[in-house]
Amino acid sequence: MARMDDIPEPTRTAVLALPIAPVAAQAFVAGPPLAQRRVALVSSAALFRRGEAPFLPGSGEYRALPVDLPLEDILMSHVSINFDRSGWQRDLNVAYPIDRLHELTAEGVIGEVASTHYSVMGSTDPQAMAASADAIAVRMRAEGVGGAILSPV
Repeated sequence: MARMDDIPEPTRTAVLALPIAPVAAQAFVAGPPLAQRRVALVSSAALFRRGEAPFLPGSGEYRALPVDLPLEDILMSHVSINFDRSGWQRDLNVAYPIDRLHELTAEGVIGEVASTHYSVMGSTDPQAMAASADAIAVRMRAEGVGGAILSPV
């Protein structure tokens, strides 16, 4: 992840000008312990399935990734001068920590891995992603997801 001082203009100014809503200091919702929750991943690496069209820069859309999708069929279309792909190329878990999620389940830290995970395009205006965020929340709720790991890129 780049430091703000490393991001060239005009991108730095645009990012700094984005409105940021305050975040509460406590959990958004109450619920069962993590060991009893189904957990999903949400990555901003613009991940998509082989055979699908890649994300376009600035796209507010999302993609659903089934848990049983072979890892070799997950591709990345995130494009940024501030993004180094070398970690992803060595280990998909850098941007999509699915193996770590399965390990947490095996260790009893989380209840289970969700059937569907999600990806969006990072470096996108949050307002352009509002409809996708709402749609992801609806899908997660329908699947009984009780927690999400956000994997920013």
